[in-house]
Amino acid sequence: MAIGLTLFAACGVETAAPPAANPTVPGTTTVLTTLPQPSSAPSAPPSSAPPSSSRQSKTGKVVVLDPGHNGGNSGRPGEINKQVPAGRGKTKPCNTTGTSTNSGYSEHAFTWDVAQRVSEALSAKGIRVILTRQNDTGVGPCVNERAAIGNEAEADAVVSIHADGSNSAGAHGFHVAYSAPPLNAQQGEPSAKLATALRDGIRAGGFPTSNYLGANGLAPRADLAGLNLSTRPAALVECGNMRNDAEAAAMSSEEGRQRYAAVIAKAIADYLAA
Repeated sequence: MAIGLTLFAACGVETAAPPAANPTVPGTTTVLTTLPQPSSAPSAPPSSAPPSSSRQSKTGKVVVLDPGHNGGNSGRPGEINKQVPAGRGKTKPCNTTGTSTNSGYSEHAFTWDVAQRVSEALSAKGIRVILTRQNDTGVGPCVNERAAIGNEAEADAVVSIHADGSNSAGAHGFHVAYSAPPLNAQQGEPSAKLATALRDGIRAGGFPTSNYLGANGLAPRADLAGLNLSTRPAALVECGNMRNDAEAAAMSSEEGRQRYAAVIAKAIADYLAA
């Protein structure tokens, strides 16, 4: 099931921000990775805290949603191009700008919208949801910081939401990545089960599996930092190819984004209930 790395020009591989000439870069954006503990009279969380749709879970379950990239990344190349740990002894750029449709609808806007819809659906089921970023105008957080948020939350599932940007003729469909070979117990069977649940749920919702990456909708990967650094069950969904006209149209529409969100939320809920 191994895949050739030359095949993917996905969200971030070809779209990192170019180095800026004479950049003036403020301090790196920080994200709170030590989560506030609930109390009888909790104070408001700092503005840097990852937003949570619920500070307490009625089901006892916690899900971390990681909407890929961020709207401010392209304006801060000095920050997002810095090297950070990526697991397996490697480093990678902090983050990337992501891809877009041919008409200019950005991946970061798509992932942010879908993640909020998934959060709303899961919260309605009594599941505590934490997002790795607060808005679609900021910078980062870096891929290692995103992984740390899931780890610190002791999440029952961590799901990264992305979209691909392949220019290969006829390339279409979604795939779900997970870390392989696993680096810890949670990257083994739990992550494989989460990835499979997501694959099954999205496919059952009528979305085709990828015809150019992975096999049968699943893509074991050793090169994705957020998955390599996770100590929780984690998977990454590439919802489709933004350069494919039909999938781009779906991602660009509110109705299409709601469809993606509904099947992803159901798949996560099914995984948690299994």
